[in-house]
Amino acid sequence: MSRFALLLLTALAPVAWGTTYLVTTELLPQGHPLLAGLLRALPAGLLAIAIGRTLPRGDWWWKAAALGILNIGAFFPLLFLAAERLPGGVAAAVAGVQPLVVIGLGSLVLHERIRPLTASAAVVGAAGVALVVLGPAAQLDLLGILSAIGGTSATAAGIVLTKRWGRPAGVGPIAYAGWQLTAGGLVLLPLTLLFEGMPTQIGSGAVLGYVWLGTAGGLVAYTLWFRGIQQLPVAAPGLLALLSPVVATALGTLVAGETLTPLQTAGLTLVLAAFIAGQVFTMRPRMPKTPAADKTVEAAAVVSR
Repeated sequence: MSRFALLLLTALAPVAWGTTYLVTTELLPQGHPLLAGLLRALPAGLLAIAIGRTLPRGDWWWKAAALGILNIGAFFPLLFLAAERLPGGVAAAVAGVQPLVVIGLGSLVLHERIRPLTASAAVVGAAGVALVVLGPAAQLDLLGILSAIGGTSATAAGIVLTKRWGRPAGVGPIAYAGWQLTAGGLVLLPLTLLFEGMPTQIGSGAVLGYVWLGTAGGLVAYTLWFRGIQQLPVAAPGLLALLSPVVATALGTLVAGETLTPLQTAGLTLVLAAFIAGQVFTMRPRMPKTPAADKTVEAAAVVSR
């Protein structure tokens, strides 16, 4: 598969996640972010493990648990809490700071050189996020903003560790996604029962919403996402996350009747421009290195694995 095709397939994940905000506000029962995260993660994870027919071995038990907590167990409830307390475009747009966090962590953990153009694209994306979040009609909610930032930071750490640890030999992307979805779901299960319980009723719309989030936004999206993380440069997935606010804002405007100020529209334009420019800069091949430099890079790559 070409790198461009891999990029397009990986991009389907944040596109699917961009629908989360509309589904949450329009279909799901309010006040149950833990339940939403649980039903998005655990059934999809168990199904993926059944399809992949592979369980973790050795130290992959704790690695899968750690990744599941970061990518699923912490991220999902914070995501749904943000979706309940913020307009769709604002909640998703906070994810625009993720490229900066990923690039910084990638430099520290993976020892990847920070490309100035890629970092510039990430800064522009963060600036666009600031224009959206700080707009006068953004209806800011402190808990919602903190939840969105916390979820974004957790997944940024998950991206970097997924890149560092890779995937065990002989384990397919579906099983690998299943490990993390199941681990995250098992973390959410007792928290849901302890703090939320079940809503008084779950209508047909909520059932449809949970099914969509568990399949398209869970099993399919995370299978594509984790495979892409392992094969793309570390900055690429972080920049791909910028697609989520664009999709969420488009749906919020077209379907939910949300309105944006000119300043917020300019911010979203910057986010989209940063996404496009960042992918171009990230995927551009680097200048050839000397043989000595190549050996240094190869040694660093072996250590990072």
